[in-house]
Amino acid sequence: MNFSNKYVSAQVIHTPTATVACSASSQEKLLKPNLESTRDVAAAAKIGKLLGERLLLKGIPAVSIHMKREQKYHGKVKAVIDSVREAGVKLL
Repeated sequence: MNFSNKYVSAQVIHTPTATVACSASSQEKLLKPNLESTRDVAAAAKIGKLLGERLLLKGIPAVSIHMKREQKYHGKVKAVIDSVREAGVKLL
């Protein structure tokens, strides 16, 4: 998960091959018009939901969450993780 002053983005990385399995960002052209703000908690929740749906479409039913040391489980981080979980992806 990456949060800048303008955007929210999240990626799922396949560790053995070090490739991006799936990603979602508030910078995407199709998503931008549907967001009131591209950097708030609501945007983070939409990104999490979109990421969860994309994971299920690719056949990835479970992921492991690794947060940066300075990230706490609240606010935008919580919104992304909870939305991925609500989309049906199991968190390990």
